[in-house]
Amino acid sequence: MDPVKEGSITMKNSTVFSVFMIIMLGLLAGCPKSQPTTTDNKVLIVYLSRTNNTKAIAEIIQKEIGGTLVALELTNPYPENYTETVHQVVKENETGYLPPLKTKIDNMAQYNIVFVGFPTWGMKLPPPMKSFLRQYDLNGKTVIPFNTNAGYGIGSSFDTVQELCPRSDVREGFSTKGGIERDGEYFVIKGEKLTAAQAEVKKWLQKIKIL
Repeated sequence: MDPVKEGSITMKNSTVFSVFMIIMLGLLAGCPKSQPTTTDNKVLIVYLSRTNNTKAIAEIIQKEIGGTLVALELTNPYPENYTETVHQVVKENETGYLPPLKTKIDNMAQYNIVFVGFPTWGMKLPPPMKSFLRQYDLNGKTVIPFNTNAGYGIGSSFDTVQELCPRSDVREGFSTKGGIERDGEYFVIKGEKLTAAQAEVKKWLQKIKIL
């Protein structure tokens, strides 16, 4: 082969390769970076549930993203009687009493995302959930509240979560209507309401960029 022509072919191949690499690098640079998902994190879902409606939402969350599901239990459970429980909670809120927890979380440090679920009691965050948020170090973690209520909304509960987790990334919470224990309406998140709740939870998780 003519040395001059052979050199020309080599130079041409080198030029084509360089152009190809420039194009590929440009395409890669233009691709959006993938966002971290819950598969990159350890998820803890802690919930307080008296009539199992909050538990139902917790289970929906776990079904969507996985994670460890933990029911919050007290050393001394509240009375079964609704009225007696209401009086006790009012007194605890007035005095700032934090009921001791039977539930223990091992290796809290391993969790990056912590969901906290609870009903609305007296338009406030239930004292047992205050105990949990006081007891464990959630600094630097993503904390996500979710709630069921009797139709009166979240009250000050989500604000209290924010106050008790000042160094956490507290995301927008989720709330839905559950039962009305006062009127004898207990577990209601089932059947068609469960299906609707599943769709609402999925939409919320997408909105806060967890799903």
